[in-house]
Amino acid sequence: MKFLLDTHVILWWLADDPALKPNARSAISDTTNLVYISAVSLWEIVIKQGLGKLQLPEDWAGALMREPFGQLSINFQHALTVGKLPAIHKDPFDRLLIAQCLDEDLTLVTHDATLQHYDLPILLT
Repeated sequence: MKFLLDTHVILWWLADDPALKPNARSAISDTTNLVYISAVSLWEIVIKQGLGKLQLPEDWAGALMREPFGQLSINFQHALTVGKLPAIHKDPFDRLLIAQCLDEDLTLVTHDATLQHYDLPILLT
């Protein structure tokens, strides 16, 4: 399977946080799966850090880069797909992750049950 990690899932993974349920932990660590992180999530993290809403270890980015995750950039099609999404969820970062999942045929790994209302595969954690 191909997965895209929501931002909070990335942070839970890096922190080995017990909030990351075994089903998600297993899917992420299964080497037969392809797991991606999006530039959207890094953008969200650095914005929240800059606003003082998120405290992370100094080498969080280095730790993330050492993980065997694929990197997903933002492209024009992703941006256009955001414009076609129903206004179920207002968070622009989540909306862009949803668009990427739809365009790239990815399953979103998230704790946000609201995102189930979009027509995309989700692994809830």
